[in-house]
Amino acid sequence: MNSNVNKIIGKTFLNIAKELEKKDFGKTFNIGVTVLGSELGTDHIIQAAEEDQRKLGVNVVLIGPKMDTYLDIVEVQTEEEAHHKLEELLFKKEIDAVVTMHYTFPIGVSTIGRVVTPTGKSMFIATTTGTTSTNKIEGMVKNTVYGKVVAKSCGIENPTIGILNIEGAKEVEKQLKKLVEKGYDLTFGQSKRSDGGVALRGNDLIMGSCDVVVTDSLTGNIIMKLFSSFNNGGKEEVVGYGYGPGIGFGYENKVFIVSRASGANVVRGAIEYAAETLKGNINCVLKEEEEKLNKLNFNDFLKENIKEKKVIAQTVKEIPKEIVTAQIAGVDIMELDNAVAYLKEKEVYSEAGMGCTGPIVMVNESKEELARKLLKEGEFLA
Repeated sequence: MNSNVNKIIGKTFLNIAKELEKKDFGKTFNIGVTVLGSELGTDHIIQAAEEDQRKLGVNVVLIGPKMDTYLDIVEVQTEEEAHHKLEELLFKKEIDAVVTMHYTFPIGVSTIGRVVTPTGKSMFIATTTGTTSTNKIEGMVKNTVYGKVVAKSCGIENPTIGILNIEGAKEVEKQLKKLVEKGYDLTFGQSKRSDGGVALRGNDLIMGSCDVVVTDSLTGNIIMKLFSSFNNGGKEEVVGYGYGPGIGFGYENKVFIVSRASGANVVRGAIEYAAETLKGNINCVLKEEEEKLNKLNFNDFLKENIKEKKVIAQTVKEIPKEIVTAQIAGVDIMELDNAVAYLKEKEVYSEAGMGCTGPIVMVNESKEELARKLLKEGEFLA
């Protein structure tokens, strides 16, 4: 047989073996669920857990006081005891994941929420609780990776990525595109608004324009609450899968968060979410992505590219005013004043403005091409 054919067959079987290794076929997962702390009582949690055990073929272990249920119970009397116990059970591998309320993650770990849009599409929000980094831009870049990991573990091989149009979004887009140029595999989605682009507006959230929405945790947390409780008057979260698993490089505990206001549907969704990511071997997917990034010297990339920019807006050079009718979009709101000052240093008069889709730099039409070139050189545009 031709040696090239042998190589192709060998590579095919190797790839199949790797895929099989990622899956845990036939394994029954043990998923813990803490009961104490809900604003809605305990009955709905027990109901959701019992239904999911029957439906999903997982073993649900309740962590709380003695209850009337056929499920396994690890008895504790307080929320503090419950959190100590869940960590012990995870450490001893007596449970594979846990669904709980109000959990404190270390810096570097944050959660990937999952909502159901009004169009019926499932959408991941990266991130919703915790803090990936104290630097917002760095945090959102890492959130992109973590959102991709969780989506892949749920069976979406090439999840589309969109960045919520908030402060820092343009800088995040620029850094992600640099990372792609270095060889990292990301699939950017597009806004469904007429002007398109990676930046997502509120309409895109409703439509579910991308599989993964990248944002900071505080904004993501608000999105989760709106999507899960808007059709119930805000008091109870009734739609979705909860705030998701805490994820970060080197962090292997699978702790899934729900709110104290999460109703039975959301608790049920969170258990299902946990089971799905476990079957997709989320830890294996995370390690694979980390290895890819290590080959690209990801940590060095972050140090070199994400740093405080020199503030130049305080010493704006005065040059003659011009009529400014050309609009240049794409500069982040946090860098808008610096971008204007930078152009004036280069003898191009400009003004800051705010269009319907975000911040803009306004210049004379005859200087637009030059201004765009300068803003790219100054790293204000992606």
